[in-house]
Amino acid sequence: MSAPPSSRGAPITDRRQLVEYLESGCKPVADWRIGTEHEKFVFRLDDKSPVPYAGPGGIGAILGEFERRFGWEPVREGENTIALTKGMANISLEPGGQFELSGAPLHTIHETCAEVGQHLAEVRAIGRDLGFGMLGLGFNPKWKRADIPWMPKGRYKIMREYMPKRGGLGLDMMTRTCTVQVNLDFASEADMVKKFRVSLALQPIATALFAASPFTEGKPNGFQSFRSHIWTDTDPDRTGDLPFVFEDGFGFERYVDYALDVPMYFAYRDGRYLDASGLSFRDFLEGRLSILPGELPLMTDWSDHMTTMFPEVRLKKYLEMRGADAGPWGRLCALPALWVGLLYDSTALDAAWDLVKGWSSEDRAGLRRDVPRLGLDTPFQGGTLQPIARQVVEIAREGLRNRARTAGMGDDESHFIEPLVAIAETGRTLARELLERYETEWAHSVDPLYDAYAY
Repeated sequence: MSAPPSSRGAPITDRRQLVEYLESGCKPVADWRIGTEHEKFVFRLDDKSPVPYAGPGGIGAILGEFERRFGWEPVREGENTIALTKGMANISLEPGGQFELSGAPLHTIHETCAEVGQHLAEVRAIGRDLGFGMLGLGFNPKWKRADIPWMPKGRYKIMREYMPKRGGLGLDMMTRTCTVQVNLDFASEADMVKKFRVSLALQPIATALFAASPFTEGKPNGFQSFRSHIWTDTDPDRTGDLPFVFEDGFGFERYVDYALDVPMYFAYRDGRYLDASGLSFRDFLEGRLSILPGELPLMTDWSDHMTTMFPEVRLKKYLEMRGADAGPWGRLCALPALWVGLLYDSTALDAAWDLVKGWSSEDRAGLRRDVPRLGLDTPFQGGTLQPIARQVVEIAREGLRNRARTAGMGDDESHFIEPLVAIAETGRTLARELLERYETEWAHSVDPLYDAYAY
């Protein structure tokens, strides 16, 4: 969430309301939209160091320039601006100062790419004057966790204290990772189930195609997507590939059961985040939450709780695709193109389901385990993952052509997926490209990366 939630509204008195919350996301095809989000690291141009919140040229000052120059509206927590809004879009901060654009719900990838381009133009204009740059990769290539400043957001303090109790890499996830994701709609419960299953099965393909986190603290780390690996040691209660999604009878109710069993992080009351880490939302429904005795949850509590689950695909009132590393700006358009092509055309969705429906839970678990390290070279069904990736990208490209959403010169959306066509054909991911340059022209330094790949 970009802003502190509201703590007003009617209490939840029936579990059915939680199911209806998800059901309310069902939309006719004409109302389907594309919501793209991407994060990037902010660094000082002079020494490549991370940028703290406070001080001249700090994250707070950067947010202030967006407000002053480009008409963004501030969202404050206490005295600090911690987010910005403009129309249906917002800018927010991840715990380590990663700068996130959560785009407006748009009709086409053409509009998405224009929105990204406008945002990055604003970033560059402010960056020239304040002496910072921004970089899109899956994991911070240079700096130690101790070097990363924390942002002044109440929920992050609670998460910071709780994360180490559940996994070894949760704080790295919070402070040193960046992703690009897309949020997509569904027409009905059955449509949601089919899209959830297809996208969950194919999430490792996206991880492999977008792999861009091969460095840790200036050295190769042995992974193509270290960001993806980090999620396997963050918090087993709220991460993973959700095998129950593929079981008979899966639907909104089953997801509610899953969400109710995920321990809470916080509740928000009277402008403050209350530490509810490890407590049960089921107890909250019965008025037995120890930090709010006798109180029943509000729908805002439920919507907040839904944001504290981090599976590879997340269901809210839409489906969020969460498997990809951040990368150069063209790939910020390719990620929504991939999933829109697969999920928003019925012929493509059927073809994608035919591809994955025979995969076993062991197949899916093996891909989730091995792809972060091996990428497109991951062994799969007697070969490697690369031929499967070629099929997936081609299905998506045809889906975009079938959508026939044109703009400007009459081009459809399929050209946005071309960077992935090249990766699937050659096997040369951004991670491989970075490692090659590190070994050759960069002379075993990651510093040139900041100049070569900054936005």
